[in-house]
Amino acid sequence: MTSSDVTTSMFERIGGRATIDLLVDRFYDRMDTLPEATIIRAMHADDLGLIRDVLKRYLAEWTGGPKLYTPEKGHPRLRQRHISFAIGDAERDAWLLCMRGAMEETVPDFDARRDLDKAISGLADWMRNRG
Repeated sequence: MTSSDVTTSMFERIGGRATIDLLVDRFYDRMDTLPEATIIRAMHADDLGLIRDVLKRYLAEWTGGPKLYTPEKGHPRLRQRHISFAIGDAERDAWLLCMRGAMEETVPDFDARRDLDKAISGLADWMRNRG
């Protein structure tokens, strides 16, 4: 096997756990302060501490890092876990605004950021449950 046969995970490409942690912190900081994010901020508890930790564990695993989410929470079942929230285009767009800004701040590698954005955008679009 040559080095070109080994696939580098997105987790490794973006800088591992430290980057995931910073990405999630910047994401929720944006959600907490951007007027455009009011629509999704209202879906969250006043204290974002617990959900920050959950998203950090989920994204670490989702990007190919250590299994930090499923041992505790089981299969993500993201749509099922979010079904009680009305998620349409406006909510998806607000979420992506926060996430894209956070990625620009925390993922310096352009190609990795582009690839992560593509994957995150597909996930955000799939989460819509309202017209």
